[in-house]
Amino acid sequence: MHNTAWYSRFAKTTAQFCGRPPIFTLAVGIIGVWLISGPLFGFSDTWQLVINTGTTIITFLMVFLIQNTQNRDTEAIQIKLDELIRSTQGAHNALLDLEELEQETLDAFRAKYQAMAAAARLGLRLGHQDTGTPEP
Repeated sequence: MHNTAWYSRFAKTTAQFCGRPPIFTLAVGIIGVWLISGPLFGFSDTWQLVINTGTTIITFLMVFLIQNTQNRDTEAIQIKLDELIRSTQGAHNALLDLEELEQETLDAFRAKYQAMAAAARLGLRLGHQDTGTPEP
């Protein structure tokens, strides 16, 4: 865990830093300078290679950093949702850790909740309340 802690901190910090408007403006500026410099270099293959190589390397590295940050955020959200389910009286504890189930099981849960939602919407149209637990 400790060996990867530096990477997690680095990925989070880098993703937050790179997601700020000034960094986007800087990236647009770099592209602008590259475009303007085209005539100076005669739109040569080397001129094109510079931007292609630079953007490819940056994109390749950023994919890993952003994916790490997104995975951590998603995992934290799932844990928080699990805690809300666990601590809510009348909630179905079978929904804990749902993201780990097979697709068929997820589809069955989704169908159950879609049916409950459809019944609740019908009930609203008929003047019923949309609160409470539908199970007896």
